[in-house]
Amino acid sequence: MLKSVRFTCQLFQEDDQVVSFCPEFNVSSFGGTPEEATASLHEAVSLFLEGCDRMGTLHEVLEEAGYRQIVPEKRKPLIQKWVPPKSLGVRRLEVSFA
Repeated sequence: MLKSVRFTCQLFQEDDQVVSFCPEFNVSSFGGTPEEATASLHEAVSLFLEGCDRMGTLHEVLEEAGYRQIVPEKRKPLIQKWVPPKSLGVRRLEVSFA
């Protein structure tokens, strides 16, 4: 059965590299351009989730990350779809300490 999982890709500039980060699974990668970093993260997340599936922990990992499965009412699904938690936004905060 084919599985479909949406995830977030955040991009950061670090020196001469672009870092891509998926906060849902705490997976990151990098590339020379935003496109390369995004493609690299896509592959890393895919490999991570495929590994979880092979080990039998995929449902647990997705549920712990706040995902929920979409289940069709009447027919057996050909694709198992998972949707991430709803994002309420991104905020940049600052803390000062001594």
